[in-house]
Amino acid sequence: MISVNDLSPGELAALLHFHADAGVEWLLEEEAVDRFAEFEAMKAARRSAAPAPQTAESREAPARQTASSAQRGAPQPDRSAQRPQPAIPDGEAVQQARFAAESARSLAELKTALEAFNGCNLKHSARSTIFASGDAESRIMLIGSAPGAEDDREGQPFAGRPGQLLDKMLAAIGLDRSSILLTQVIPWRPPGNRVASPAEMDICRPFIERQIALAEPKVILLLGNFAARVFFGEGDTIHGLRGQWREIAIGGKLISAIATLHPQDLLTAPVNKRLAWNDLLSFQAKLTDSNSAS
Repeated sequence: MISVNDLSPGELAALLHFHADAGVEWLLEEEAVDRFAEFEAMKAARRSAAPAPQTAESREAPARQTASSAQRGAPQPDRSAQRPQPAIPDGEAVQQARFAAESARSLAELKTALEAFNGCNLKHSARSTIFASGDAESRIMLIGSAPGAEDDREGQPFAGRPGQLLDKMLAAIGLDRSSILLTQVIPWRPPGNRVASPAEMDICRPFIERQIALAEPKVILLLGNFAARVFFGEGDTIHGLRGQWREIAIGGKLISAIATLHPQDLLTAPVNKRLAWNDLLSFQAKLTDSNSAS
C-alpha cells in the first residue's frame, strides 16, 4: 500500500482532487469507529423495534380509534404525504419533459420548468440543477457533458479546476464566460460522475435542445466525448469526433458545431492541449467569419 508520505505534493493534490470529483467529502474521522459493532447495534435496534404479531383484536383497534377520532372531529393525518412518490416510466417521463420544455417561451421559463421537473432520477441524487449561465444574446454557446462534483456544489457549470482551465482557454481566443452562454447536456450530476444512461439522456434531451432553440446560437462548441456523441449521433471517441465542423438540426434550424476535449480531459492528459488549441483556433476563425457575414 502506498503511504501518503511517499507522494509528492503534486501527486497528493491530484489524489485529493480525484476523491473530491468522486464525491468523497472526508477521508478520516477524528476518532476511530468500529463499523462492525455499529452494524450489529443497528440490527439489534431493528429487531427490538419490530412490531409484535397482530391479533384480530389489535388489527381492529386502529379502525376503532380512527372512527372514534372522526366522531370527535379530530383532524386525520394526511397519509398521502407519507407515501413514496411512484417512479415515472421512462417513456412517460420523456413525454413530460417534452411538454415542459416546449411550453417554455424564454430561457427564464425553461429554467423554472427544469427546476420543477421531477421525472429524471438523477435529480434526486444531485444537490443542484445546473442551468445555462452567461450571455444568451451573444449567440455563442459552449455545451459540456454533465456537471461534476464542484459544479454540483457551486450550482453553476464549469466550476473548480476544469472551469479555471476553461477560462484560460476562452481568454486565449478573446472570450470569457460572461460574454457567451455556458451549459451542460445533463443538468444534474450523475452519481460518482458516471456517464448518463440512454434513458436518462432521452429524458434530458428536450431541455438541452430547447435551450439551444431559445438561445439561437450561430456556433456551438461541444466539450467532451458525451456531448459530441449526443449531438453528432456517433459512437466514436472525442479524438475521432473533434476538430470537424458539422451541422446539427435543432428547432428546424441548422447550427454549425465543433467538438473538442473537455477541460477535465486536459487536466488528466495535458499532452492533448495542443489538439484543443487547434480546435479553439478553428472556433475563433468561425466566429470571425460569422461576425463578418453579419
